[in-house]
Amino acid sequence: MPVSDADLDAAAAAARDGGPVVYPTETVYGLGADALDADAVEAVFAAKDRDRDKPLSFAFPDADAASEHVHWSDTERAFADVFLPGPVTLVCEKRDSVPDALTGGRDRVGVRVPDHDVALALLDRVAPLTATSANVSGEPSVTNPADLAPEFRERVDAVLDAGDTPGGTGSTVVDVERAEILREGAGGDAVREWLAANA
Repeated sequence: MPVSDADLDAAAAAARDGGPVVYPTETVYGLGADALDADAVEAVFAAKDRDRDKPLSFAFPDADAASEHVHWSDTERAFADVFLPGPVTLVCEKRDSVPDALTGGRDRVGVRVPDHDVALALLDRVAPLTATSANVSGEPSVTNPADLAPEFRERVDAVLDAGDTPGGTGSTVVDVERAEILREGAGGDAVREWLAANA
């Protein structure tokens, strides 16, 4: 299902105004809001009924854009050059620009560069956005916005409907510095092989 420039512009405007928006990725649908605005981040937690001490990741159009908000080690940057964009969330040290609301007060944050044209087009318009699944916490992730719970839809300001996403599982979350996969997901085998050879 095509997403128009007008739809993208409207979703970007909603995100710039502090509202949460639903967008497709190569894995599942994500929930995005201005990741540097603590109030917008709070709106994401509220929409998901998510515990505030569980950190959120944030998404960028490319790894270079993420460099403004995280400290890359050489190993992390080498990993990013191989796996981003892709179904991987890379946990690394945050810069002072990242609000504690996003990370639950932690000093590390997950970086995501989704490999999906609609997500990247949105992120070209407004970034960084929060990168978390578009669902109430504890409920299944969705690969089609038709499956979003009605009460969840009421809590978001825009839904970019691109039909079914190609994946069905969340991204693999990895801490490269510790050579540790924190959550197994899409691309997990390739990540494990890279860590064994490089970390």
